[in-house]
Amino acid sequence: MLKSMTGFGAGRARVGDEEVSVELRSLNHKFCEVKARLPRELSSLEPVVTKQVKDRLARGSVELLVKRQAPTAAGTVPTVDMALAREYVRAFRELAKELGLVGEVAWSQVANQPGVVRLEEKVVDLESATQALQAALEQALTALEKMRLVEGEAIHADLDARLKLLEGWSQEVAHLAPRAVQEYQQRLTDRIAELARGVAVDPQRLAQEVALFAERTDIAEEVTRLASHLEQFRALMASSEPAGRRMDFLVQEMHREVNTTGSKSQHAEISARVVSMKAEVERIREQVQNVE
Repeated sequence: MLKSMTGFGAGRARVGDEEVSVELRSLNHKFCEVKARLPRELSSLEPVVTKQVKDRLARGSVELLVKRQAPTAAGTVPTVDMALAREYVRAFRELAKELGLVGEVAWSQVANQPGVVRLEEKVVDLESATQALQAALEQALTALEKMRLVEGEAIHADLDARLKLLEGWSQEVAHLAPRAVQEYQQRLTDRIAELARGVAVDPQRLAQEVALFAERTDIAEEVTRLASHLEQFRALMASSEPAGRRMDFLVQEMHREVNTTGSKSQHAEISARVVSMKAEVERIREQVQNVE
C-alpha cells in the first residue's frame, strides 16, 4: 500500500507533573529530514525525538513542534535568598542601633523585602518529560501515518488508472508498427513506379530497402521493456515497503523507452500515441514525487 509524504498529526501526554503536546507536519522530500522545535528546557531531547520520527518515516520533510504545558501556581515554588535575608537583618539591626530603636527585627519585615522570597518554576523532571514527549510523539506519528495512508490510497488509484492508459497505448503502438512497414513498402513501390516510368524494378533491392526501414523503426524491444517497467511499477505499488525512490527510477526508464519509440517512429498514428504516452509518464512522475 502506497503512502503519501504529506500529512498532519498531533498528540498530547502527561507523566507526573509534566504535560507535553506534539504537532507534526510532513511534506515531500527526497530523504527524511526532521526540523524540531522544542522548548528551551527540553532542547536536550531533540536527538531522541528525531530518531523516533526517522524510525517510523522513510521519507519526507517533517516539522515537529513540541509544547510544554505552561506552569500554573501549582507548578511554581517559593524560593528564599538566605544570603540576601541575612544582609537585610544585619542592615536593620545596624539601623536600630544607630537610631537607638528598641526591638528585634521581625521575620515579616525581612520576608517582604524585594528579592528575599520569590516564586520560581519547578525544575523540569527530565525523566517524566521524556516519557510524556515520547508518548505524545507516538500519538502524533500514528495520526500522521493514518493521513498519509489515506492520501496514499488516492495516489494508488490515480497511478493505476494512468498505468492502464500507458498499457493501452503501448499495445496500440505495437499493433501499428507492422502496418507502418507495410505502408512504407507501398509508398516506396508507388514512388519507384512513378519515377521508373515502366522500367522494371528490382524486387530484391526493394525488399532490402523495406528491411532496412523495418530495422530502423523496430520498436519491439522498447515495447517489451516498457511492459516490464509497468509490471515492476505495479509490484512496487502493492509492496508494504517504502517504494518512492524505486518508482522514480522506473518512471525515468519508462520515459526513456517512450522517447526512443518516438524517435524511431515515422508513422503519424504512432507519433500521436507517443505524445500522449509522454504526457502520461510526466503525470505519473509528478505523482510519484508524493510517494514515501
